[in-house]
Amino acid sequence: MLSLMESGGIGFLVSLLATPLWIRFVRRRSMGQHIRSDGPSSHQAKAGTPTMGGVIIVLAGVIGYLMGHVGTAIDFTRAGVLAVLVTVASGIVGFADDYLAIRNARNLGLNKRGKLAGQLLIAAVFAVLAIYWVKTSTDLSFTRFSLPGWNLSVAGWILLAVFVIVATSNAVNLTDGLDGLAGGSATFAFAVLSIIGYWQFRHFSIYHLHSALDLGLVAVGLVGSCLGFLWWNAAPARIMMGDTGSLAIGTGLGALCLLMNLDLLLVVLGGLFVAETASVILQVLSFRLFGRRIFRMAPFHHHFELRGWPETTVIIRFWILSGLCAALALGIFYGDFLKIAKVV
Repeated sequence: MLSLMESGGIGFLVSLLATPLWIRFVRRRSMGQHIRSDGPSSHQAKAGTPTMGGVIIVLAGVIGYLMGHVGTAIDFTRAGVLAVLVTVASGIVGFADDYLAIRNARNLGLNKRGKLAGQLLIAAVFAVLAIYWVKTSTDLSFTRFSLPGWNLSVAGWILLAVFVIVATSNAVNLTDGLDGLAGGSATFAFAVLSIIGYWQFRHFSIYHLHSALDLGLVAVGLVGSCLGFLWWNAAPARIMMGDTGSLAIGTGLGALCLLMNLDLLLVVLGGLFVAETASVILQVLSFRLFGRRIFRMAPFHHHFELRGWPETTVIIRFWILSGLCAALALGIFYGDFLKIAKVV
């Protein structure tokens, strides 16, 4: 428990103290955010806001994870190291996208194919290493490896993992459209994963996950880094995370759920991210099939903005929804624990 507190606390302090330094660094180099011309007109006032704050989120999360092992008996595990590496790798892809967007002086970085290719490569390498290096179970899981326990085979699980990593990273990226929305929502999810990691560690006889506590350290390190960044990213934001942060956060969330045998629980845990993605898919399908839009603008947080909700109102209400989704996921996990504990 102390190591989890140490990891989260240090991640928070590093993020809180390093972010203003990064803001100054970015401002000196005129590395400001470019705003989409087809977005809400109110967002044009945000043009020039320092961006690529995800660099600090990733850095603080990694430092928090590493420091969680100092002076403790917790060993580094392959699963924990893999979760950190895949998060950093996605952050690098996001950084390249952000940098190119700034260099080209418009809100276009990597082209869609290049960005997707990078994501697929990272996801595929992660999936293969998860199977052959970490020895992750290939069973489809909900709250544990034995529920429902359907074996997907190596090929099937790799396909699932690639889909989860790419889908989750893009879902968080879509949600990152308002100040603090993605960071605050992700904090709830990572907080629940840190609790679950500790619980899996304490009840090894049920979950059989040797790396549970180490994965919990990764999660709580990201809780701290997201909270520290949120101090400066809350509306009106003094800095934006950019794709550097959103892709890293989404990848970290997906990787942790896969390595902790929470494949299907991810849909509940990240319910807001799922809803944001679904709103985009439904908008595109409706327009192409029927020539009509369901929302005034997608992702649907913009829909509420255009209906007249103040940005802070949208953000706080969506945080509430995200918190409820995270609480529901934790409740489902604990409910299953109570059921299986009676049997064991």
